[in-house]
Amino acid sequence: MNPPRVILADDHAIVIEGLRRVLEPEFEIVGEVKDGRALVVAVERLRPDIVIADISMPLLNGIEAARQVRKTNRRVKIIFLTMHPDVTYAAEALRAGGSAYVLKSSAGVEIREAVREVLSGRTYVTPSINEALVQAQIERPGRQDGVRFKLTPRQREVLQLIVEGRSSKEMAEVLHLSPRTIEFHKYRLMRELGLRTTAELVQYAVKSGIVPT
Repeated sequence: MNPPRVILADDHAIVIEGLRRVLEPEFEIVGEVKDGRALVVAVERLRPDIVIADISMPLLNGIEAARQVRKTNRRVKIIFLTMHPDVTYAAEALRAGGSAYVLKSSAGVEIREAVREVLSGRTYVTPSINEALVQAQIERPGRQDGVRFKLTPRQREVLQLIVEGRSSKEMAEVLHLSPRTIEFHKYRLMRELGLRTTAELVQYAVKSGIVPT
């Protein structure tokens, strides 16, 4: 029987290397990527059984990447590996299609158990986070009175790239849009959120958790 196929997604090489050392005796690592956009492409190409992804990745964060993966692949199990010991982040990650939420601080002892649990069809939440509270949060409306979910997927993509400090030209290249279309999305974002400057937009996105940091 072939071992389960795993893709690792994290923009820190040391994390990827650590995961590989822990998992390789039992699982087959079929891909490694450093950003959320590359993850979406890799899942489509490699068809893994498991994805282990950081939440805070460049170009497209792990939660948004999971949403895109779920549009075309309902079978793959997604495990979020993160520094955020936050019930609301955990709830949002599972709501986006994740099957497990593991903190990086305890990944060395938990990650293999998390993989086994999700392969068995169960959900795994790191014990340092109250799973009952996570479930209660999942059943509540989105954070910030649903602002996150009023934004379109494209607006969330643009917002992350703005927070990363990318120019309109760079954003246009990443999203395969024209700079004019990027500026239109930026204008709509500021209008819908009631903000006047790019600095206010960045501050709001980070403070509210719309873009994980």
